[in-house]
Amino acid sequence: MKVKVIGAGLAGCEAAWQLAENGIQVELFEMKPKKFSPAHKYNGFAELVCSNSLKAERIESAAGMLKEEMRKLGSLTMKAAAETKVSAGGALAVNREEFSDFITKRINSHPLIKVISEEITDIPSDGYVIIATGPLTSEPLAESIRKICGEYLYFHDAAAPIVTFESLNKDLVFYASRYGKGEADYINCPMDKEEYLRFYNELVNAESAPLKEFEKEHIEKFKVYEGCMPIEVLAKRGEDTMRFGPLKPVGLTDPRTGKRPYAVVQLRKENNEGTMYNLVGFQTNLKFPEQKRVFSLITGLENADFVRYGVMHRNTFINSPKLLNKQFRMRTNERIYFAGQITGVEGYIESAASGIYAGLSLARELKGLPVFDLPRETMLGALSEYISDESVENFQPMGCNMGILPPLSEHIRDRKLRYEAIAKRGLEKLDELLC
Repeated sequence: MKVKVIGAGLAGCEAAWQLAENGIQVELFEMKPKKFSPAHKYNGFAELVCSNSLKAERIESAAGMLKEEMRKLGSLTMKAAAETKVSAGGALAVNREEFSDFITKRINSHPLIKVISEEITDIPSDGYVIIATGPLTSEPLAESIRKICGEYLYFHDAAAPIVTFESLNKDLVFYASRYGKGEADYINCPMDKEEYLRFYNELVNAESAPLKEFEKEHIEKFKVYEGCMPIEVLAKRGEDTMRFGPLKPVGLTDPRTGKRPYAVVQLRKENNEGTMYNLVGFQTNLKFPEQKRVFSLITGLENADFVRYGVMHRNTFINSPKLLNKQFRMRTNERIYFAGQITGVEGYIESAASGIYAGLSLARELKGLPVFDLPRETMLGALSEYISDESVENFQPMGCNMGILPPLSEHIRDRKLRYEAIAKRGLEKLDELLC
């Protein structure tokens, strides 16, 4: 039995590696060097197109926890990083070309992996397939994916920031729905005129993130749709524009004052557990440090822990909660798996980790072994739970963060110690599974 893996990025290489290491023959399709996406330039596999950093190393960080899980699962990415790392303080950074060359050599030399340099324009009609073509999937293949995903293929990424519930100032925010209709599903951050104007002035003068050439036209098209307009663009239309849009205070009463606020930022629950909330209407193209600085001026978010910043760029991803199970397998077509950023996992290591999970899961199935079900206490298990949670609405890409993990049974006040305990719990759960 041969498995076809489409795409030799981080996710595709990890999926192919896991399959081959488990004795499964793989055909790995990669359109480079015959054809390049707008962002790719290097001939090698697993090309890092943005930063050369694989995020923090410390175990009490979400990224550090995920990387340690990947090492335990036999990650090729982590082997490459160990051999090609460069000095980067507390982060794990690599020499881009050496990193790509290491993975390319290991993939090409594996006896069970056959690399085929050609563009796939249609999903193969038979056999098992793992689609790992990334956020810049070519148009012909994207159209083929659209046919099997229906309305659940997105060609953009317009995401609002997400904060943790525990980091909110509960003394200043309040639960309510407008005019008291339905359940009080929103957390409201009320602002008086002085607070609002301070926020407004900082927002309209904040620095936006630079766009790649191929994204500029895409973002300009975005701006014509009111529901996708960056909050900073909306604000620049006039001082009161936001107050008649996503920050409108009508139908809400601040229990602290008994009056209607001057403006209100609403937070909507991001997951069933209520551990994460997104800022409604706050799609943005501001630089990440600017988002932290400006959005922390919102009442109740003074010490907010941002587990995902807002983004607005050219992207292709599927609405995984409607399409995939926890193992990254299509619910309606069990021979097809997805992996990488096209599934809505955000980031290098997250993409690689999803490839590990998809490849290992399929390998175990083909060998007649029980389903590989990662505990939710692990970072990869929690991330896969999130992207396959059918209750998630308005799905947008998500990277690893402590907010997606279940809380500890006992609260530890010190954040560093709490995160250390969470990481230790998850790694112990993974060790138990792998025994």
